[in-house]
Amino acid sequence: MSKSIQIVWFKRDLRLRDHAPLAEASCRNEPTVLLYIIEPMLINDPHFDIRHWRFITQSITDLNEQLSAKGACITLVIGNAEQAFASIAKQFTIARVLSYEEVGLDNTYQRDKRLKAWFNGHGIDWLEFANGGVTRGLNNRRNWKQQWHDYLRRPVDDPALEALQVIEPESLGTPLSLSNAVKVHHLDDTTDIISSLNALTAPAQTFQPGGEKRAWYTLNHFLAERGIRYAQQISSPSLARKSCSRLSPYLAWGNITPRQVLNRLNSKKSDSDWRRTVKAFSSRIQWRSHFIQKFESECSMEISPVNKAYENYPYAGALDAEPKVTAWQRGETGFPLIDACIRAVIATGYLNFRMRAMLVSFLTHHLNVDWRKGVVFLGRQFLDFEPGIHYPQFQMQASVTGTNTIRLYNPLKQALDHDKDGRFTRKWVPELAEVPDDLIHSPWKLSAMEQRLYGVELGRDYPLPIIDIEQASREARDRLWSFRERDDVKREARRILSKHTIPGSPRT
Repeated sequence: MSKSIQIVWFKRDLRLRDHAPLAEASCRNEPTVLLYIIEPMLINDPHFDIRHWRFITQSITDLNEQLSAKGACITLVIGNAEQAFASIAKQFTIARVLSYEEVGLDNTYQRDKRLKAWFNGHGIDWLEFANGGVTRGLNNRRNWKQQWHDYLRRPVDDPALEALQVIEPESLGTPLSLSNAVKVHHLDDTTDIISSLNALTAPAQTFQPGGEKRAWYTLNHFLAERGIRYAQQISSPSLARKSCSRLSPYLAWGNITPRQVLNRLNSKKSDSDWRRTVKAFSSRIQWRSHFIQKFESECSMEISPVNKAYENYPYAGALDAEPKVTAWQRGETGFPLIDACIRAVIATGYLNFRMRAMLVSFLTHHLNVDWRKGVVFLGRQFLDFEPGIHYPQFQMQASVTGTNTIRLYNPLKQALDHDKDGRFTRKWVPELAEVPDDLIHSPWKLSAMEQRLYGVELGRDYPLPIIDIEQASREARDRLWSFRERDDVKREARRILSKHTIPGSPRT
């Protein structure tokens, strides 16, 4: 009879601390495989970019460096999940699989349904643990806030790693080298995938590096000095890069947990200088779980507006929309702050929340483009891509919920409010570097002589605006408010509020 084992399956939980599946596995004296699967369906998914796989492989490298002292490491497999478990089952008797519940895309949901059937058919117990205060199968929010606070009050799930009997990857077959710290098994012809991944553990200077140790360094650095002006500088595209926590990718890929962050944040509660930061940042952490819970409870948001009436919203036709979407994606709209934000997020994977909201508003309101034509593109750029945050937030900023305040972010006003001196804009739109502050955000006002003086020719070096912003704002406002008054929109809004509103909280 083959040896009985348990498998801890890592997904968006790339850490060794506050890890319930690992903690449970360490309580049983049984050989254990620590497994991560690089699935071709996700490699090919348009939401994912090389930046995400770099972050993931850096995170696994970090875990293996920590595990090496205990003579253990992660088994990294390239192939679909069914193949991975079937391959292991040929050599061992899998007694149980332990993992977190995943609030992912539809493809991971469908994969989990197939796996559940396969596990049941092979007599394998699959223990799934709630993740980050999010509750599966929730139909309303009457008790959600209490459940969230109960999650925070529970002790962290720190496993006894020394008790784990970790099975080395070599026991599963011949590994392929990904780096000195990461080993890969492939289950099909994935030569091209492996050659692409070989370079991913090398740092990319413009992106935050992945890993549990790096997550803790970032949190401690934020609380040591960077975060003291968090609340005041959160909306500035330049200042937010330093004064915001920069923890979002580490939370998204599970290098650190909301509970760990808030436990550490509480050390600042008694410091009056940090009072605003503690209050604002604590609210954001709960807000994060709230939106993931919305997506968990209504995952059709990936393909449809949460307010079904907005399927009939009068967006521009494809022929009109296509060139506008292309200009928006390239950072060539003729609106400097819009273009700077797009170029910055493409280059670095990061953009502060206010600027993200502005990009969505400009695309869906001013350009009148269906939100689905931009949601995947931006997801691919965000290093912190988290479906449960991305889709509800995108729909909220696109005003297709029927419940949230309609926000028309005028890029000129946002530029004057948050980048008045043009510092951020000049960095990412260097064509306008010599244009003075009073014209940097409205270069179309430059005369022919001024264009020669400042070394930029509009229409050649930098595009003219693709729309008349004042006219587009008026038309968007009329469309949005008139559509919101429809009976079917209001009916759907009542359903949404009944399902997703937390008692005693503002509508979100």
